[in-house]
Amino acid sequence: MSKEMQNAFAMLEEEKGIKPEIVIEAIEQAITAAYKRQYGQAQNVKVIYDEKKGNFNVYSAREVVDEVFDSRLEISLEDALELNPHYELGDQIMFEEKPKDFARTAAGAAKQVIMQKMREEERTIIYNEYVRYKDEIIMGTIEKIDARAIYVNLGRVDALLTKKDQIQSERYHVGDKIKVYVTDVVLTPKGTRVFISRTAPEMLKRLFEKEIPEVYDGTVEIKSIARDAGDRAKVIVQSHDANVDAIGTVVGSKGARIQTIIRELGGEKMDIIEWNEDRATLAANALKPARVEAIIINEEDDSIIAIVAKDQLSLAIGKRGQNVRLAAHVTNNKIDIKSADEYEEELAAAEAAAEQGLDSVELEVAVHEEVAEEAEVVENTEAVEATEEVTEETTSEATE
Repeated sequence: MSKEMQNAFAMLEEEKGIKPEIVIEAIEQAITAAYKRQYGQAQNVKVIYDEKKGNFNVYSAREVVDEVFDSRLEISLEDALELNPHYELGDQIMFEEKPKDFARTAAGAAKQVIMQKMREEERTIIYNEYVRYKDEIIMGTIEKIDARAIYVNLGRVDALLTKKDQIQSERYHVGDKIKVYVTDVVLTPKGTRVFISRTAPEMLKRLFEKEIPEVYDGTVEIKSIARDAGDRAKVIVQSHDANVDAIGTVVGSKGARIQTIIRELGGEKMDIIEWNEDRATLAANALKPARVEAIIINEEDDSIIAIVAKDQLSLAIGKRGQNVRLAAHVTNNKIDIKSADEYEEELAAAEAAAEQGLDSVELEVAVHEEVAEEAEVVENTEAVEATEEVTEETTSEATE
């Protein structure tokens, strides 16, 4: 029995990573619970594992008393002295219990408790193994693809790469190796859940740290990242060494360093922007490749107006507003793009309003009211003309 028990404990530790003391504790608790169910009490019962023999023994504690009322809990002083002349009233004496057929009952009752304890311990072990990967990139294998998500095997757990966490331009296939960023690890009653992404800005930061030693050691700092995953990203970088060019270091000789990252992310283009403490200069840098003529900070709502030449307007805004949106996100500013002509017209209108004693808001209201009046006149005229046409048609039909 002892050899079998010790072999079982060794196998659990080797295959499942569960330490013997965890299983022993679970078995002791299970046997105690089984004893209580069978005999109606267990407050004085203790289960002890004999490491040398590999057995679990059940003991009951009985108090030495003058008069016995419950032989399961008490023993008379007279009987105690026969066992050992040194016993006194109030002492606790341990007796090994060997109730008939209890071994079978205990084993059956304990099995479910033991398995549950083992499952809980295994869940904890897996959680501890994967929680250290939180905020890191790990490699997985695609096992299944359906309309809802991609199922990625990470070793001892599977994770779902949902639609929002997939790079839409990428094509995935079962069996492919794939790098994913671990956004969170949660221990649930059903096991460990690992949440992964390929669109998180933090994944791009980890790739920079992996590919560029100066970023990893902090010589060049990634200040901020904004992504349209798989399409374009803007990254603000700052050098903490006067002899190190931040942009040149990140891009690498002939673009070698940045190209490695671009390939990993399915061709995602990168705008590398140099950090500047001046808010206006940083905003202008972030709007590249468009050339910005002027930056105006609106003191009323703390937003930024970027003035560009007419031929730079579409470039500054970008396809579907991407360039200005990413620039606003990466600099944490609200940015409005205006052409130089448009801005000059607004200034002229504001000056005209000032000359008339109106502020720009009142002027805008006046213009809207004037347009509305003109629209009403046109609408009434069209209504009259329509009435006349109907009248003429009706009269003509009547005459015929």
